[in-house]
Amino acid sequence: MAWIRSDLMAIREERATHTIFYQHAREPLSTAGRTAADKLLAVASAFVPEGRTSLFNKFSIADADLAMMLQRLIANGETVPPKLRAFADAQWQRPSVRAFVNHPRPPYVPY
Repeated sequence: MAWIRSDLMAIREERATHTIFYQHAREPLSTAGRTAADKLLAVASAFVPEGRTSLFNKFSIADADLAMMLQRLIANGETVPPKLRAFADAQWQRPSVRAFVNHPRPPYVPY
């Protein structure tokens, strides 16, 4: 989880959470953003077991954190391998995650 928060900052900056829930990004990823996205996809591909919906034997917050990072790409039209898209979509369907995804949000005000 620390790796997602520290090493992939370009994704977090260029595909902020509001681009999932409010307005999608209008600009393509920068070189730094593309490099970070490629790194995320490579590492996630290595760690997400084929056909599984969690990193470990059962759900953990690491699953939700990784899915949120992948959703930053998915929601903004980036190409994500089917295995990782299925993983992120499965996490997005968990009742606890659905509660967060679907909770009422105030109108977005850019800062």
